[in-house]
Amino acid sequence: MDMGRERLTRGLLLRFGILLTAVCVCVHVYLETGRRGAPAPLALGRPIQSSPNWGQQSRTKQVSAEQQDRSIKRRISYVRTIKKNSSARKRDEDSEDPSPPCCPHPHPRRKTPRWHIDLEPWASETHSLEDEAKRFLNYITTPQVSCASLASEEAAQEETKGAWVACLDPKYSLTHRIQSKHCRVYSFGLGVDDRSLELSLTRAGCEVHCFDPSLKQPHLQQAEMWLHRLSVDWRDPNPAIVAQRQYANTKKLATILNDFGHRQVDVLKADMESAEWKILENLVLEGVLDSVGQLLLELHLHWAGFEVGGDDPSVVRYWFSLLKELEHANFRLFHVHSDPAKPRLFLHKNVLNASSAYTLSWVNTKWKP
Repeated sequence: MDMGRERLTRGLLLRFGILLTAVCVCVHVYLETGRRGAPAPLALGRPIQSSPNWGQQSRTKQVSAEQQDRSIKRRISYVRTIKKNSSARKRDEDSEDPSPPCCPHPHPRRKTPRWHIDLEPWASETHSLEDEAKRFLNYITTPQVSCASLASEEAAQEETKGAWVACLDPKYSLTHRIQSKHCRVYSFGLGVDDRSLELSLTRAGCEVHCFDPSLKQPHLQQAEMWLHRLSVDWRDPNPAIVAQRQYANTKKLATILNDFGHRQVDVLKADMESAEWKILENLVLEGVLDSVGQLLLELHLHWAGFEVGGDDPSVVRYWFSLLKELEHANFRLFHVHSDPAKPRLFLHKNVLNASSAYTLSWVNTKWKP
């Protein structure tokens, strides 16, 4: 009885083994056949389309997939090679560079939009008006570079004349721009102003634009100069007001340049009657100074100026910081003029016998038109 059961069990196990072997062989054959003849996997979300040339399309897709795989492998290898070479190059540089690996090299400064100027440190710990005024007045009355030739002969012969001068020194670009007939001048003022410099540059061949918001006509040509009923400001006018008046009397310099289709100005002259501080701040913050070759500006010191707030020491510190921004933009002072007929007022006081107005001339030493 036991022998019969043992034979039956062996027979069942043998049959089960044979069946399992057959199943494994079938599965293996099916997988091999699927790898060779099955189409490439479809992208997710795309419907399956039947075609009479299914086999040919499948082989084409398979070849394309293999080529893509080889291309990806080549790109991966190339990236790995670059990384390897970069690592080696970095090791070589580190071996030559004595700086510690924890301190990375500083990146070059990038121009980013600015919302305020950088205030300079106080002149003294006491924050006194006298100390701030002394530093400021010493700065604006000390030329930083020399100019061998000035655009106004009167100014060269007699210091009491020619408050407005431009530098014609050959080491700067204005002379070369005049010779190549590419010189352009912008002059901003209110009412009848001294235009001897503009006439001199016009005779030299410069294209001169005079801006005065009090003119009756929008544009006219006079004495070979263009006159425009417009002036410069530190902000553009309200669009609603412009729509009502049909024109705007004041605009930012960047807007004026864009409206006139001008990229650069060789000489920018401005007498803005105490609006010069906010206008200069706008030129600094918007980076418009890069488009100016020489800046001629009259400063009014008898009061803080339009929209300039704070106590007297803070105002003078703000003035000084603005002029230092000019220096950071590669502008250097080459001429200073003070009218002795002007009252001696400095923020409504007599401080160090300072004049209430100074005409300063800067040249952009790095300007390349």
